[in-house]
Amino acid sequence: MSSRESADTEVLVAGAGPVGLTAAHELARRGIRVRIVDRAEGPAVTSRATATHARALEVYHQMGLLEDVLRLGRKVDRFTMHQRGRALARLDADFSELPTRFPFTLQIDQVLTERVLRDHVRDLGVKIEWGVALEDLEDLGDGVRVRLRHGEGEPETVTVPWLIGADGAHSTVRKKLGMPLLGENNETWLTADAVLDTDLPPDSLHWMHTGNGTILMVPFPATNTWRLLDTVDVDHADEPEVIAARFARKISEGTGRPTTVRELTWVSVFTIRQRMIREMRAGRVFLAGDAAHVHSPASGQGMNTGVQDAHNLAWKLAGVLRGRAEEKLLDSYSAERVPVGEKLLLSTKTATGLVALRNAAAPVLLPLALGLLSAVRPLKRRVERKVQREMSGLALSYPQSPLTVPAQETGGIAPGGRVGCSAAEERSSAGWREFSAELTDPRWTLLARAGSTGGRKVLERIDARYGEAVSVRSVSETGDDATGPHPMADPGAALWRGIGVPGTGFALIRPDGYLAAKGPLTTAGALEELLRGLHLVPGPSAPAETPAADAPATEKPE
Repeated sequence: MSSRESADTEVLVAGAGPVGLTAAHELARRGIRVRIVDRAEGPAVTSRATATHARALEVYHQMGLLEDVLRLGRKVDRFTMHQRGRALARLDADFSELPTRFPFTLQIDQVLTERVLRDHVRDLGVKIEWGVALEDLEDLGDGVRVRLRHGEGEPETVTVPWLIGADGAHSTVRKKLGMPLLGENNETWLTADAVLDTDLPPDSLHWMHTGNGTILMVPFPATNTWRLLDTVDVDHADEPEVIAARFARKISEGTGRPTTVRELTWVSVFTIRQRMIREMRAGRVFLAGDAAHVHSPASGQGMNTGVQDAHNLAWKLAGVLRGRAEEKLLDSYSAERVPVGEKLLLSTKTATGLVALRNAAAPVLLPLALGLLSAVRPLKRRVERKVQREMSGLALSYPQSPLTVPAQETGGIAPGGRVGCSAAEERSSAGWREFSAELTDPRWTLLARAGSTGGRKVLERIDARYGEAVSVRSVSETGDDATGPHPMADPGAALWRGIGVPGTGFALIRPDGYLAAKGPLTTAGALEELLRGLHLVPGPSAPAETPAADAPATEKPE
């Protein structure tokens, strides 16, 4: 057995699915030395998650891989409900209360999402080690001793500073930590990927009530290819011809459109589990994705939430490792993401019940309810907005986070909220366009309008001391160099009004795009106190603190 200190590894990631790959990518692009292992012999080839929602697309934009993901997916912005051969209602995507540049769900096979992530991780110089299983671990206080096994070969013991367990619902990391998943099992469903002959529009999900249960159809990017879900009949899973005939009959009867299932490429029967752990950090070990919480697939949340777990964790851990943040910053990971898992358990449990719809009165009540929904436009819009609020991930905020500083200003975006705009706002506003580009910077972002010589000096001071951790941008109507360091043009102040910042003020945005704080620009000392309160530290080459840091930003107005 080989045993060594792994001086060339700062973070070991167990699991090379979308969660582990996201963590590895975000660490590596911040200069962290990452090692990623997976017990599987190679990448997954069977179909799993298909839905990528708007918030995950925003994350992919920040990571720099959005275009590759969009190119391989199909945009879906409708949900059509059928019964007894007719369409009862169609819900459209309503993002009017949740502005985003990506007002749709992207249907893309997880296999393809993982391929994009692997390519980008490889481009950052990280090699995925397949066939390497994590067998045991011990937290030493100042590091983690991990036992790995390479296939059938000799075990390897390494000691690394930090470990991320992204090794799925049956996580070895979680089990070795003695942290059981708590919750319940719900129902057993059958799912299949199939090639169909049908004229159902592929820009919509199609749901149909079949008497004692339901069928759900999800379009894939490939022509005539669909994900099919049956909430009742789960037998004969090893007989493709029986499954194909059964789906064809139910879909034809439910939609009133003749449908033939030409080919089944994958069939699976699974039990829905709704479980989670209460803490996502144990010393120098973190858990993310299915290793920490498993959910019903009814609303397509599992992979999306796991990717956001990894994204949330990686920038914090990288800040600590690069000496730009205190270790206390890491406590915010579990504080922020455990409540997300709890809320998701409730919403996906509700979605599971709605998808299955086993109510005995459903055949009679469903046409009446959906007829009313279609006839009453305000009611329909409320339902459409609620669906997006539950599914898109855009409504997630961190108002109670230790990284959120309440503001006295009540307009615009509240601290803890996501800073984002609609596609139309981005097209019409130079300020929003430049801010959207700024989101790809891995640092925090400090937007500020100086308004005076004193204000410029405040921003220059923060830039000089914290510039390695914080991107300081001086916002003005013209983006003139005279306004301060790293100017950003915001003609018409659309960005400034959207965030809701006072005239000569600041907005501090986290690396994941959430607003940490905003308020009037006063002194460099006050801003430094804010940054220290969020556990940020000056760079090693930063100039020393001076009494000038307390000079008011409003002196000598221009």
